[in-house]
Amino acid sequence: MTPALILAAAAGILAAAGIVELAAAGRPRPPAAGTALVAVLARVGRPFGAPRPPRDLETRMAAAGTPLGLGVGDMMAVKGGAALVAVLAGSPFAAALPGRLPIVAVLALPAAGFFAPDLMLVRRIRRRAGAMAAELPDLLDLLRISVEAGLPLGRALGEVGRRHGGLLAREWARTAAEVSLGVPNARALAGLAERCPIGGVAALVAAVGRTQRHGAPLAETLAAQALQARAARARRIRERAARAAPKIQLVIALLLVPSVLLLVAAALLASLT
Repeated sequence: MTPALILAAAAGILAAAGIVELAAAGRPRPPAAGTALVAVLARVGRPFGAPRPPRDLETRMAAAGTPLGLGVGDMMAVKGGAALVAVLAGSPFAAALPGRLPIVAVLALPAAGFFAPDLMLVRRIRRRAGAMAAELPDLLDLLRISVEAGLPLGRALGEVGRRHGGLLAREWARTAAEVSLGVPNARALAGLAERCPIGGVAALVAAVGRTQRHGAPLAETLAAQALQARAARARRIRERAARAAPKIQLVIALLLVPSVLLLVAAALLASLT
């Protein structure tokens, strides 16, 4: 293979990578499939017991959608297993550090492994909040129409959740199913607010509570909340577009421009040789 062909191949690789990055700029990254890893960590950490979970762990797991069906005890086992695996996997690298850094690394590795699942929960909560916030305006409009048509709130939530596919719609359908099974409205709506980590759902639950206590009209409140949610969604889209612009410029500067220069260099080298 001649040097010109090598340069041309490198240019093609850089150009392809740049096109892929440009296509993905501004889009949320899909969540990584860590089901097998979480199962292994839980199996490793469960025999050693688990410390007492923090009081807000159950709430955070509900906001994260109860990932992989894990309970609070399972999550603490995952945290313990992650700490143990971090120590075992990082000990060879820690031993190679100079001076007293191995001692610091041995102390930091289990702490990093123990708190890594918390970061996973935070990222999952953010992804769920973004997906739910995108659905909220349309769902509020559909709920307002259902309420104005005379449906009770529980049935209206169920109809909207059944007819509108999406993460938030499934949570509304679950709440309607709980109400139909005899769960009190206040308890079912409180669970909905815990599972949906966005302010719009909390405002909806508060509005429903005011309606049930004082008899205030719900349809007008839903219309106002839908307008606010739609304005917030437009603002997030503008912010995401603004964040994507520097990424696009960086991709062009680091990938596409070098690929063009490599192509020019390959053509010059081919003409000289």
